Amino acid sequence: MPSAVRFGVNYTPSEGWFHHWLDFDLDSVRADLDAIAALGLDHIRVFPLWPYFQPNRTLIRPRAVEQLVRLVDAAGERGLDVNVDGLQGHLSSFDFLPAWTRTWHRRNLFTDPWTVEGQADYLRALATALAGRPNFLGLTVGNEVNQFSAGPHPDPDRADTGAIDTWLERMLDACEQGAPGRLHLHAEYDATWYQDDMPFTPAQAARLGAVTAVHSWVFNGTAQRHGRTTVPTEHHAAYLIELSKAWAEDPHRPVWLQEVGAPAPLIPAAHAAAFAAATVTNALDCPDLWGITWWCSHDVSRSLADFPELEYGLGLFTNDRRPKDIARVLADAARTPRPAPDARTTALVVPADPARRSRCAPGGPVFDAFFALVADGARPTTVLDTRADDKEHLAARSITDVVTPDQVLPTPQGGPRS
Repeated sequence: MPSAVRFGVNYTPSEGWFHHWLDFDLDSVRADLDAIAALGLDHIRVFPLWPYFQPNRTLIRPRAVEQLVRLVDAAGERGLDVNVDGLQGHLSSFDFLPAWTRTWHRRNLFTDPWTVEGQADYLRALATALAGRPNFLGLTVGNEVNQFSAGPHPDPDRADTGAIDTWLERMLDACEQGAPGRLHLHAEYDATWYQDDMPFTPAQAARLGAVTAVHSWVFNGTAQRHGRTTVPTEHHAAYLIELSKAWAEDPHRPVWLQEVGAPAPLIPAAHAAAFAAATVTNALDCPDLWGITWWCSHDVSRSLADFPELEYGLGLFTNDRRPKDIARVLADAARTPRPAPDARTTALVVPADPARRSRCAPGGPVFDAFFALVADGARPTTVLDTRADDKEHLAARSITDVVTPDQVLPTPQGGPRS
């Protein structure tokens, strides 16, 4: 059977970046969407900036919501489905939090009852406004909101895992109330999978919401350690997809590669297309992949100040809407029929305890063992140590061979592996 993997792009407006909501120009948006649709992509992910849409806890601006609906309608006219992120939150190194949550009005984003109520009201309002649009996929609660809950954020809103469970369930319920039956989910950056003290956990990512979302960025130490053309760098997205499956209750839970990009200088501009081709090819070898959504559609204009240098060149298009070679890679992938991948029958054991998840991070034994297997020609997935002997679970996932990192990696000279 042909694969039903979706191909899309995270929409960054060519004019004004996400500040375009302040001077919304539908003609400019339409021109951007024409360029995206011409690639043969089938969906976009869009980002209303939270403070612009809900500047006061009890004020959700009707005109801002109307502009979002108009954008979704314009996408639909071009054959593009739309996922909408709610709580932005954090984008491209900048935080966008309403004044009613900060400084003199400081309230914990995850535990303060009034703040949580305001967030739920906002998500429900967006979902309700879009519920009747046939090309509306659903809401993502927010973009990488886990970065607000722990270090290295300079001013985190601390919460424990139990509080995050409650918060996520409340936010997802609000999305469902506004638009029943749509693809509602939450999405975090990779500290969820790699950072021992992160209160957002792999279990939450793999069990709450309609799909599991992973965000793959090789500037997390992968490309620094291994270089741009190596197995770990070119398979990092596939690794996160397969790592997420260890925690899923549904053996065929869909996984969405919701963000992946080619960050310079670790991935130089001249190599971005080759990196994209390898990353996409390897991700497509993962069963139960819902879709690939590249970051991002258009470069950030050099007229905008203070972005990290890598952010200016991540687009499939230049700021004046000219497609780059990397755009052609995504277009070719979107238009090429392919068979669904075979099951991955070898599973690498990973720790179920989230306090030990750094073993899965770049430099950790799980990470290194996974890529040693890949380099040897294997197609590994992962399984929790608490399920490694569960024959029913293994059979449901078509796993026939279970290995530990110590079985894969040679023992270091001078003593046992820690």
